[in-house]
Amino acid sequence: MDRPQGSLISFMSNMVKANGGINCAQGIPGFNPPEELLEELARLAGEPVHQYPAGNGNLKLREIIVNNIAKLPDFSADANVLVTNGATEAVSLIYLYLRQKKGGVFTTLAFSPVYESYSNLPRIYGDRFIEERPGRDGSFDFALLENRIAAEKVDLILLCTPGNPLGKIWKKHEISKLYKICKERGAVLVVDAVYSDLYFNEAPYLPYELIDDNLFVVSAFSKMLSITGWRVGYVIGSKGRISELAGIHDYTGLCSPSILQEAIANYLAKNDNGSKYLESLRKKVRLSFFAMRDALQSSGFRVPQIDGGYFVWAELPPKFTDSFEFAVSLYENERVGTVPGIHFSDFAANYLRISIAKPVEEIGEAAKRIGRFVSGK
Repeated sequence: MDRPQGSLISFMSNMVKANGGINCAQGIPGFNPPEELLEELARLAGEPVHQYPAGNGNLKLREIIVNNIAKLPDFSADANVLVTNGATEAVSLIYLYLRQKKGGVFTTLAFSPVYESYSNLPRIYGDRFIEERPGRDGSFDFALLENRIAAEKVDLILLCTPGNPLGKIWKKHEISKLYKICKERGAVLVVDAVYSDLYFNEAPYLPYELIDDNLFVVSAFSKMLSITGWRVGYVIGSKGRISELAGIHDYTGLCSPSILQEAIANYLAKNDNGSKYLESLRKKVRLSFFAMRDALQSSGFRVPQIDGGYFVWAELPPKFTDSFEFAVSLYENERVGTVPGIHFSDFAANYLRISIAKPVEEIGEAAKRIGRFVSGK
């Protein structure tokens, strides 16, 4: 089969949706949202919350975001937070805003393997994109990285912690070094924290205290509350940057759905910011991750260090070299949808991304089918 145009995540996921099977291709949670959240949404259906909300977001929700992230002076819900249509719109807004401010050649850098939006935004707009590859152990030489940022005149750096597709959690010293390089070289750093609640051991460091014109933090409620279809995200930045982003948002996304923002705000306020649900969700995702990882390793896959998120990023057993061919054949034979690594990096032709955001019983069945396919039995 020839490789299709467009997103291989959508391609592989749509095969499952059309023909059945286990969808380990798309990051769709196989867990229900909190019952209290759904009850709040049902209650609000009869309330007058169905018209345009404030363009920058529900005030109660913005105040909860600010109160949860940091106790910083001169940091406010009005000045430093913009609610968006998911984290994807937040990243896109930042991208459009910065390239318009810059004018001329615009260069973005992200870290391999690369989440699809990070590389495809530059492609769509005809801009330059640089994929920075880590060492085999996932580390970076920051002196060499700084030289490359300077030589390539990088304008924007995007990183996700934990990552997608590789669930690397960036350490505090790594983010601090990267931020310092951006300050000195005139680049902007975006830290995408959409998976930050789904860690396996230690919570990721998020640099809220460093926020200025060179740093944004982006996140969403999609993964933490298992509501990926609600599309409620946000961006946190300096007062001036957020004000200018809001001006673009008025003409692109306009606002995130009013009733959904209200339901999330009320749920978080009444339920200790969802702490009980998050604790349970983390345990489920962690259990599913290790079940899939251990099964893959037993089947000859190599799995690098992964500290959180929704996915297993795995190198195929040595006898397989083409991840697209592997993923298509796996689905045709065993009805398990996965994503070829080539979608995330030109250097990942023999890697696979497998979503583990499902109950461990379903993940166990998917792992059994993958093992059967690899063994040829």
